[in-house]
Amino acid sequence: MAETIKVKGAEVALSNTASNISRASLVRVLNTNAAAQLVTIKEGSTVVGSVTVNTGETVNIRKAITETLEVANSITGVKAVKLAQTH
Repeated sequence: MAETIKVKGAEVALSNTASNISRASLVRVLNTNAAAQLVTIKEGSTVVGSVTVNTGETVNIRKAITETLEVANSITGVKAVKLAQTH
């Protein structure tokens, strides 16, 4: 069964520049890169957590609206979009 989501913004490419993804508290992350990629969650310069997203994998990340997501320098193909909260 397909998952139903409510998208709240435009999909963006993650980079090594921190992004709060339009102050999202729930973010869908898709890795289209040929290799697994580490997505890091930060509050300012403090690392809150990180997760490896495999090639072709999609994960939903719940975060504080002030927390940011980023990937390593020169990484392409990791995309993120703000989602509505689900119950």
